[in-house]
Amino acid sequence: KKTRSIAEYCWTLTPVVLWHVMQAHPDIELLTYLDADLLFFSSVEPIFDEMGGKSIVAIEHRYTPRLAYLEPYGRFNVQWVSFRSDEDGMACLKTWRDQCIDWCYARIEDGKHGDQKYLDAWPERYAGFHNLRHAGAGVAPWNYPNHAFSERDGQVFVDDVPLIFYHFHQFQILAGGRYDYCSTLYTEGASPPELVYARYLAAIEASIAEVRRFERGFNAGIRAASTVGLRRMASRLLPQGVKSALKRIGLRSW
Repeated sequence: KKTRSIAEYCWTLTPVVLWHVMQAHPDIELLTYLDADLLFFSSVEPIFDEMGGKSIVAIEHRYTPRLAYLEPYGRFNVQWVSFRSDEDGMACLKTWRDQCIDWCYARIEDGKHGDQKYLDAWPERYAGFHNLRHAGAGVAPWNYPNHAFSERDGQVFVDDVPLIFYHFHQFQILAGGRYDYCSTLYTEGASPPELVYARYLAAIEASIAEVRRFERGFNAGIRAASTVGLRRMASRLLPQGVKSALKRIGLRSW
């Protein structure tokens, strides 16, 4: 811990915590790790249906052609990884744990990068590995221009299938009633999907309101998280399309 940054230490802990849980609860048949910055829009059953009896699941970045140069940082993203408590699943998880304890840093070195680059070897090393292909899983800033988004009866679709989850990488609530939802590295040439980010903002507003029921002074790093505060943010930072989408899902005061 003393030799690694906070981010590097968190990355180190990913397989360590999973391994600990599996050892402490041997009755668990399948365990899935999720990043904290995901929002789910529909049932996860299609993911497990596609996984079937496989032992390990991960999702590729599926970079846009413009961002393909980022692949040396890792073919797969540690946003959703599943391990079954069978021979392949446990062998993979233990090896990943040992690797991250040994080396897990925010730099590319000898074919490694953080906890992520280790996943590149899994498809060839483990017969029980499955590279998840569902278009509705793993949509993120680095691949959203690859997809077409639509809305039907309140449900968000991506490429004509229900969006299961979106990875809100880099979304930040800032002081002073501001936020950043994505860096220009990803937004250059293509704006983030309006329908998706509108729902995330609404979910954040609802979550902050829920926390304030118990801690009135909670501000989540921003000065005002009420609808008024979010409206102020929108007027300065949101594209017009996102403002319209927020209205459609029920934030009428926008």
